Amino acid sequence: MTRRINAAGLSHIMQWEGKELVAYRDVAGVLTIGYGHTSAAGIPKVREGMRINDTEAAEILRRDLGKFEERVEHLVKVPLTDNQFAVLVSFDFNTGALHKSTLLKKLNAGDYDAVPVELMKWVNAGGKKVKGLVNRRSAEAGLWAKGEFVASNTVDADKAVNKKDVAVIVGTGAGGAATSVVPVLPDLIDAVTKQHDDLTSGEWARIIVAVVILGLTGYGIYRKVRS
Repeated sequence: MTRRINAAGLSHIMQWEGKELVAYRDVAGVLTIGYGHTSAAGIPKVREGMRINDTEAAEILRRDLGKFEERVEHLVKVPLTDNQFAVLVSFDFNTGALHKSTLLKKLNAGDYDAVPVELMKWVNAGGKKVKGLVNRRSAEAGLWAKGEFVASNTVDADKAVNKKDVAVIVGTGAGGAATSVVPVLPDLIDAVTKQHDDLTSGEWARIIVAVVILGLTGYGIYRKVRS
């Protein structure tokens, strides 16, 4: 049985893909619906004026993710935690490039610490750095840093996601005051980069993890103060 993405990973993808319940044409003119679903991804075929509901959108996404879950399971030769598996599914779903990435090569060589650094290299579109991709890669790096196992790899799409997972991925909470937790990460990485271009992948990974933990700790303190 193919391994399935966990609830935290599914929430992450839903957050960054966005949801449209009425068919629309993307920037390339391709009919799209739900969480970025197109006819090229498989059933259902997207038609002009097509409408779906929230449940259908989630079901279509889970079906679309199946291809990428299989790819990660096939391409990665080292053990992965549930969150690590979810990060790679998200990355491949977004880029379709896991098979040819340096990230995969280093990971299969046992260099887990290199993954957050390699993720942050995939932030360009059209030759320019895109803030949305920077933030998405930062969220993936944060989820990779968590790294713990969860109870199941077969969480249903409509199952409630633990609020802690959402806070880690999205960097926000009910009060809305922690929305800068994730976006701050790439800015700090850029600042460090200008000073230390010769850092090893392990050192980079520790920096990324430390910044993520620092941000989440601050968010936790904020929640306690508000409560």
